[in-house]
Amino acid sequence: MKKPKILVVGSFVMDQIVNPDIFPRQGQTVFAKTFRKAPGGKGANSAVAFRRLGSDCVFCCKLGNDANGALLRRVYEKEGMDTRFIATDPDRPTGLAAIMVEATGANRIVVYPGSNATLNEDDIDAALTSYPDALYLQLEISHDAVIYAACAAARKGIPIFMDAGPADPDFPLEKLPKLEVFSPNETECEIFTGISPSTPENCLRASLELLKRVDAKYIVLKLGGRGCFVCDGKYYYCVPSYDTTVVDTTAAGDAFTAGLVLHYLQNGSIVQAAQYGNVVGAITVSRAGASTSIPSEAEVAKFIERNDISFE
Repeated sequence: MKKPKILVVGSFVMDQIVNPDIFPRQGQTVFAKTFRKAPGGKGANSAVAFRRLGSDCVFCCKLGNDANGALLRRVYEKEGMDTRFIATDPDRPTGLAAIMVEATGANRIVVYPGSNATLNEDDIDAALTSYPDALYLQLEISHDAVIYAACAAARKGIPIFMDAGPADPDFPLEKLPKLEVFSPNETECEIFTGISPSTPENCLRASLELLKRVDAKYIVLKLGGRGCFVCDGKYYYCVPSYDTTVVDTTAAGDAFTAGLVLHYLQNGSIVQAAQYGNVVGAITVSRAGASTSIPSEAEVAKFIERNDISFE
């Protein structure tokens, strides 16, 4: 089966990762056990996931004219993705993310957008000449860039998928065109709706609230260790997660949504796509790092076989 070509318009940052035993309180200093730098950014993590899961991936983003930008470009050229539409901003530095990962695997992230903030209409128009089968977006670039990319794709009849993070309560969701999937995590869901998706009933309430603001075929709530919740306005499905040892949750949501989108484009079943995304996410959280933790298509297939998983 021919794998779809997916255009990712999103962010590209250099992650700076520390591992303290606990997160510091206000005014408190704690020591980290380790420090490392690694490629990251929600757009880049998703682009890596699409490529490793076997799809043809085109990545549109903006780097700074600096050492971090040069390194990140080389890393993703080696991944085998189409990097023709990775632009360079001569004035702003490459984006950075400060990530704290606790012993439980939970994380807290602060992003400095840098050059990501200057991704513009010309960059997006150029990337759309790649004739993608789908557009994939997140909210780690400017509001204007997200809306422009979505509307430009809609005019061309290209299906649009959106990972709704990081959530900004001021983002004008009503300006988005028709989406196939809109997918926030628990925190993002609460920011956009005021409803914590802590129970199936709350998940349904939150999904219906989102459908009032977002013209989406499906809402997919990412619920961490509880799996995900899928709703189309008439029916809903609770799709459980798979058992794994949690090491680091960084990039898990990006990897999950990429897996879901790819499987959905290939098979058309949103529930099976959610199950596949849960497998990708389960493998990702069992490893340290952002894009470095994302599995290959072969590793996903092995996990499915080893755990005797059948998609329904």
